[in-house]
Amino acid sequence: MTKDMMAKALSEFLVKRKVDTISLSDYKGLGNDVPVKDYLLRRAFGSWTRVLSAMQKRYPIDLETLVAPAPAPKPAPKVTPKKVTTKVTKVEKEDVK
Repeated sequence: MTKDMMAKALSEFLVKRKVDTISLSDYKGLGNDVPVKDYLLRRAFGSWTRVLSAMQKRYPIDLETLVAPAPAPKPAPKVTPKKVTTKVTKVEKEDVK
């Protein structure tokens, strides 16, 4: 895995978690849920700070688009209740004998 691939995987992982940075201890605490192990990242880049700065330079994360508020739902159209009119018809019974 190249350094560029590692940076991209880390960037996509942080976008999915909706954060722009993460501490090394938090990243280690995620266990096997991370795309690239921390020791591989630090071996390739030198330190955790360099990992984060290289990731931000190659694949920047824009928090404004991640945390943008959802658009307000459109109000439902007002429905006026229709008057229900019932016609009462009188039925006369025939005298059947």
